[in-house]
Amino acid sequence: MVTRKSNKELAFLHDLFVATDWGERFAELIDEHIVLPEKGQALYLASGTGGHAIALQERAHKGLRFVGIDENEAYLELARSKAMAMKDQAEFRFGSVDSLDLEDNQFELAIGDASLLDPVRVPRMLEEMVRVVKPGGTVALNLATASSFAEFFSIYWEALHNCQVAEHESDVENLIVERPTVSEIETLAEDEGLQEIRSWTRVEEFDFDSGEDFVGSPMISEFLLGNWLQSIPEDLRERVTEEITRIINEERHDSDFALSVKATLMVGRKCRSN
Repeated sequence: MVTRKSNKELAFLHDLFVATDWGERFAELIDEHIVLPEKGQALYLASGTGGHAIALQERAHKGLRFVGIDENEAYLELARSKAMAMKDQAEFRFGSVDSLDLEDNQFELAIGDASLLDPVRVPRMLEEMVRVVKPGGTVALNLATASSFAEFFSIYWEALHNCQVAEHESDVENLIVERPTVSEIETLAEDEGLQEIRSWTRVEEFDFDSGEDFVGSPMISEFLLGNWLQSIPEDLRERVTEEITRIINEERHDSDFALSVKATLMVGRKCRSN
């Protein structure tokens, strides 16, 4: 029987297992390709437990201050504790990442981490990032793009078929197509008025020793699998998960099971006022 974890427990799991592996791979793209402004304010949407925002603040010029926004108060508590311990000037606030309670045109830079966000929310998140950035400012969006998780989705479809849950096989197709391609994200950025748009994509692999290791990984079990199985009736999820585990063990032939993610960073410059 699965016990639902509290927000505080999830925050610690996120800090230990997501921010330090998943998050760092997306953060590296930002570190490689974003030049921080010398002064003003920088926004970090979906800042999580704050590690990357604080690291950027530590590297920034003294005239630049980061504001992190997240939808999980437990994440924010950890972020504020870290900032206080490091005497870091980054500020962390609660808010919806796709409906910001912020005025237009006030940030020199807006970074958005949509890597674990429901893809249907990404367009509105990008729209809000563009709105609050000053003309001439930079918008940078991280996300997992099309073809991510392909190995899992293939196994998931097979598991549903084997468990005779065929009426939900189309849900796997929806999961596959809901993630935008890089060109679709760039078009979306153009529609929002961004210019000088550039994108970088790296294929990242997460290796698991077995099917049990995969479904038992906190990153998978607490932050990905629940969303993937959301449409499956609750009384069938355990059976489907067991079948996913069996298929992974059967197909990996004593080698690791690799889950691949297309980590993408899209960057553009805002050239006009709202």
